Amino acid sequence: MTQPHPASSTFRPDLLAGKHALITGGGSGINLGIAQSFAAHGCAVTILGRNLEKAQNAAAGISADGGRALGVSADVRDFAAMQAAVAQAVEVHGDFDIVLAGAAGNFPAPVDGISPNGFKTVVEIDLIGTYHTIKAAAPHLKTPGGNVLSISAYGVPVPMQAHVVAAKAGVDALTQTLAIEWGLRGVRVNAIIPGPIDGTEGMARLAPDEKTRGQFTRTVPLGRFGVPQDIANAALFLVSDAASYVTGVILPVDGGQNMLGGAPQYQMYLGMQAAEQAKQKS
Repeated sequence: MTQPHPASSTFRPDLLAGKHALITGGGSGINLGIAQSFAAHGCAVTILGRNLEKAQNAAAGISADGGRALGVSADVRDFAAMQAAVAQAVEVHGDFDIVLAGAAGNFPAPVDGISPNGFKTVVEIDLIGTYHTIKAAAPHLKTPGGNVLSISAYGVPVPMQAHVVAAKAGVDALTQTLAIEWGLRGVRVNAIIPGPIDGTEGMARLAPDEKTRGQFTRTVPLGRFGVPQDIANAALFLVSDAASYVTGVILPVDGGQNMLGGAPQYQMYLGMQAAEQAKQKS
């Protein structure tokens, strides 16, 4: 989805002028939307992903729109590779003002349907990958004034998502612990919990058809899916001086979904179970 020109943005065009952001998982979806918005507001962005071509193509698109962007490759599960990618980024754009840990893995499955390797993989990407991102970037994060931002999920127990909920609960705890430890350095550490966001790979897996999309929509008090720009707007606020007294916050940007807890998703799960039982009987 094309991001708005800064002239039509809520934020001033030079909000992040002269800054440099590292964004993991920035080749598509929510994180690409954030990268595009950061760049549109003056920030140099380094997009890091496992697929180098995808990261470079995302960076090329930002550059074609007049932004400053670099695409680099690393698996967030590999700390040495992360250090090497960080060194590339710093060589081109200098030290980081913003570190955004957004790389994630997900697939819908009940607990007894997740293999040990599948559970481990999601935890390694979502939680360990977040730690590796922050740890590798930390020596190059400007202090005071640096910002760390992570993309979390849910915030409540959700059926079919035990691996993700467990990993992201760790991300939330890491976020708040770092906010305490790094506060005196002048570094703010926050996280965003996106709701169902249209046009993303994750949402395509979780809601592959119109019936499921309708069910998801009914779990949101605002009655609609979000778009990547909704998350980008929250990210712009949290890393800007407007949020200079905000740290340790886990911010839901979800149309109110978290207020309802996990009950709506549980009702969806019950419906799926009933449909599966009916299918087996027929």
